[in-house]
Amino acid sequence: MLAQECIKGRRSIRKFKPDEVNHDVLASIVETASYAPSWKNTQITRYVAVENPLKDRIAEECTNGFSHNMNIIKNAPMLIAVTIIKNRCGFERDGSYTTRRGDSWQMFDAGIASEAFCLAAHDAGLGTVILGIFDDEKAAELLELPSDREVVTLIPIGYADETPDAPKRKTVEDLLTYK
Repeated sequence: MLAQECIKGRRSIRKFKPDEVNHDVLASIVETASYAPSWKNTQITRYVAVENPLKDRIAEECTNGFSHNMNIIKNAPMLIAVTIIKNRCGFERDGSYTTRRGDSWQMFDAGIASEAFCLAAHDAGLGTVILGIFDDEKAAELLELPSDREVVTLIPIGYADETPDAPKRKTVEDLLTYK
């Protein structure tokens, strides 16, 4: 699949078939996503593949009452917790910030890695949706993450059981300015 075709064809999938995600396919997706750029090549993004019963527990205990997100997670055969190694991205070796943006670069890198993951999954025939409304501290606790890690997003993944249309996009004229 060409990059343009992959980018324009990927949709947020919220309904999944019950078919399990093959672990070898997932490993291939993560290997592809590992090529996403990162601050000074720090490569801080890590993925945790979550299956049942822990997946449903995260859905029930971490979605902050957003029943739609809880149902999406429960419906997916697998959940990916995208995590980062804290205090590495945006820093110099002495611990100082490189720019005034401080440690916000870690979220930028996690976003790039998350989209690379979703595009690689789409290329492999799998659907994904990036969820941002959840209790990250409770999720980290349930995942038993070490203290130097943080959960930044949850990505339900599986074979799509829907084919949503592309939402309306802004025009190039709305998006691009020349000076």
